[in-house]
Amino acid sequence: QVQLVESGGGLVQPGGSLRLSCATSQSISSIAFMGWYRQAPGKQRELVAAILNGGSIKYLDNVKDRFTISSDNAKNTMYLQMTSLKAEDTAVYYCNVQFSMKYYWGQGTQVTVSS
Repeated sequence: QVQLVESGGGLVQPGGSLRLSCATSQSISSIAFMGWYRQAPGKQRELVAAILNGGSIKYLDNVKDRFTISSDNAKNTMYLQMTSLKAEDTAVYYCNVQFSMKYYWGQGTQVTVSS
């Protein structure tokens, strides 16, 4: 079992920044996949950013150059740094990891971008 605890969501004005954190109960070095998803009201959950096995990184096209995914092995924590936030980034954000052939989800954190 892997426990994931998210933090860092909130209300921010357009153009602002937020950093989401996802603390894991397993060593990040043993995790095959780490990703951030989001789900806006009435929409399907979508993959925003991911660190794949081997270290390659992928982003959703409309967050490239604005969002950065990273991890800190010493803290067993993954991050999503979000800058230049737009109203359309408003959603519940979830972290997701694959460990031992199973996927685990965080509880979700609300990000609201509004003036």
